[in-house]
Amino acid sequence: MCNLYRMEKNPDAIRRLFADVQIPLTFPEGIPNMEPRDVRISEMAPIVKFDAQRGMAELVERRWSWPGPGGKPVFNMRSDGREFGKDRCLVIADGFYEYTSPSDPKQKRKDCWLFRPSEGEVAIAGLVRSIPEVGEAFTLLTVPPGPDVEPYHHRGVALLAPRQWRAWLDGSGKCVETLGPSVAGSLTVSQKS
Repeated sequence: MCNLYRMEKNPDAIRRLFADVQIPLTFPEGIPNMEPRDVRISEMAPIVKFDAQRGMAELVERRWSWPGPGGKPVFNMRSDGREFGKDRCLVIADGFYEYTSPSDPKQKRKDCWLFRPSEGEVAIAGLVRSIPEVGEAFTLLTVPPGPDVEPYHHRGVALLAPRQWRAWLDGSGKCVETLGPSVAGSLTVSQKS
């Protein structure tokens, strides 16, 4: 499962991406001070939520994962055959990582692979929840792997192209129609050193 992703965009670049698809973006908690980095479970990271009353998207920072049963973090959630009519968000990401067994059996650490869009922009479909112990937190939705991910992992994150963002955020797009494996050639992969 995806437990690390790459975020490189600054707030102005994110605002421009949403403006390009006619989604007004606000910063209700102020403009976050973001720097390019790899985002790890339980860290704060930017997400975009939808304010239905105002009809606007909001960029906020929230914790990645909430405590699940037994205390394990819920950082990924299967979307297969499920419908999430509310609490949707977009997770701003420029790439995500997956791990495989080491190519060199003498090596103890797994090989780490970075997946990036071949062209254009994507965001990861997510859910945001208010949890008493941590406040609002988000998780990434997963789908069966597409052809680019399948050689590396048995699941993939649910990637959405900009043309899908509004329907995902405002709830008008059905999950079973919107979320699915990425198509062949839509991702590039490189080994992280």
